[in-house]
Amino acid sequence: MDAKLTGGADRARSLALFTTVVAQGSFSAAGRVLDLSPSAVSRAIDRVEDRLGVRLLLRSTRALSLTAEGQAYLQSARRILADLDDAEQQIADQGAPRGRLRVSAALSHGRLCIVPLLGRFAALYPHILIDIALSDALVDIAAGEADVAVQFGPLPDSSLTARKLGETRRVIVASPDYLARMGTPKTPADLHRHNCMSFSFRRAEPIWPFQQNGRAFTLAVAGGIEANNGETLGQLAAAGVGITRVGAFSVAREIATGALVPLLEEFNPGDVEQIHAVFVGGATTPARVRVFVDFLAEQLR
Repeated sequence: MDAKLTGGADRARSLALFTTVVAQGSFSAAGRVLDLSPSAVSRAIDRVEDRLGVRLLLRSTRALSLTAEGQAYLQSARRILADLDDAEQQIADQGAPRGRLRVSAALSHGRLCIVPLLGRFAALYPHILIDIALSDALVDIAAGEADVAVQFGPLPDSSLTARKLGETRRVIVASPDYLARMGTPKTPADLHRHNCMSFSFRRAEPIWPFQQNGRAFTLAVAGGIEANNGETLGQLAAAGVGITRVGAFSVAREIATGALVPLLEEFNPGDVEQIHAVFVGGATTPARVRVFVDFLAEQLR
């Protein structure tokens, strides 16, 4: 067999072994997954480090940790293995998109807007395994933590590709029961007499923006409850606990049924948050990523 082909296969195995060691956290755990002894796994990592001339892993009696070079090697290894898997799977199934698709979405938007679409997508692409994680924590797409992330707000400069899926406005809401008990605010200043529930992930004092006679201004509000997602705040408002300001998508159903009432709309500044699908673009983007982003853009626009 050609030495170059043999060397390429060995490197592919080395990449897979290295990612397994990092995922499992130890040589012994990786050995159990790969059916190898811990010493065999350790020697394989040693050979990779010798070939590269750098240290990839720092060993201790308790744990393994990545060096800076190891982190860079891990990112490249994950991407190369994903590309290999995608190429082989597409050929095996005559080009049909397939493989594991790791999707990250915000908690409320994911549950209310993304998850209801997954059954339809799965029916269209039965060979794609959807692995969705809902969290308001940002994932590192470039580091291989997910294939597609649905993100809100302005995007930082990066080499990643972003496709706009839509946007959502903000709305102030309360339940009819709360307003009957506590009164309906007629101006933003009236909010000082109300329990205003805000998001907990902003470290600064809760500030709500308004507009009056073409002039923009902000108002500091206060309340007894904070939450890390709009769906929870909307649920609390619908239960009559207080007033909140959230993305309209998270309370659309409650507004439609009358469980929540929009407030101070004449003072609404009309601010919106854009929603994007973020992924690693380019000619090597896996087909499963392309078809999923196309599907979201079609369904959410």
